[in-house]
Amino acid sequence: MERRDLLKAIALASSAGAASGLSLAAEAQAQTGKRGIGTRDIAPLSPDYFTPERFKGKTLIVTGCARGMGALAALRAAREGANVVGADWLEKQGSEHMNAIAKAGGNAEFVFGDISETETCEQMVKLAVARFGQLDYAINNAGVMDGVYSGAPFEYERQKHLLFAPIHEATDAYWDNVMRTNATGVFKSMRAELRQMVKQNLGGAIVNVGSVAGLTGFGGTPAYVASKHAVTGLTRSAAIDYAAYGIRINSVNMAQTATPMVERALELVTRKMQDAGGGPSMSMLKADSLLQAADSHKRDATPAEQVAIMLFLLSDEASNLTGGTYATDGGWTAY
Repeated sequence: MERRDLLKAIALASSAGAASGLSLAAEAQAQTGKRGIGTRDIAPLSPDYFTPERFKGKTLIVTGCARGMGALAALRAAREGANVVGADWLEKQGSEHMNAIAKAGGNAEFVFGDISETETCEQMVKLAVARFGQLDYAINNAGVMDGVYSGAPFEYERQKHLLFAPIHEATDAYWDNVMRTNATGVFKSMRAELRQMVKQNLGGAIVNVGSVAGLTGFGGTPAYVASKHAVTGLTRSAAIDYAAYGIRINSVNMAQTATPMVERALELVTRKMQDAGGGPSMSMLKADSLLQAADSHKRDATPAEQVAIMLFLLSDEASNLTGGTYATDGGWTAY
């Protein structure tokens, strides 16, 4: 199954019976496997692209720094001169990545912990100030799509109750785990960051990583949708409260992006399809963004494309932008 099939696959696994679900899955894959309708592809931004010294002397926190968009954001910001503190619950991957940045000449530190825990959020801010003197920026990127801890092998029979499901089938554990990371984690991260920024009285900028699921509906995964709508609300509310302090707060909201989280979600979807319960659904009405539909290979967005917008929103070039919930979605929400 291609990565681009995730949106349809979640709907199928959540709403279709096992036999019909697998049949529909094959049909959906056949459809999305077709070449795009465009006459010219848009080349993705190179992951090696950066703007020298744009963030020289500035200090940035990145949550979810171990892989995917967070890892690239930490790397590119460091290449642009930022001091970077990364936080993640994947200790080995996170520490290795931040150490690699430091060995390459960047200023980088790592905090191991869960951003839904107050102590972790306070620790990453304290480390930024102790090591680099102040906190200027934050990218609150850490997030999950389901309730399964991503740092250990998945055991389907023991943990299937933690997977996405429509509301009438969803478990408390699934709901609580997703909301704890995606909503509470962003709230606690922002709280620690904003306390320091207000104390400094030097302004600042924060980018929260949301999702197209936080701007519109998305079938079969209620906790993810609700939690990303919470990110949208937190972004707008905080923008109002902290504009007077010179602190800008925005969010980016992507459709399907080629990250390890999406790849892992597809693996879980495929397994769940074999075990799905039954019921009709309207969840499959749309699967591609405009740019996916036009691309000859129907490619996903890339981490580099998303990180470019995140760093722009932190930069001085975005000095008049706050409270924005930007659809970095390849045109998903345009139709």
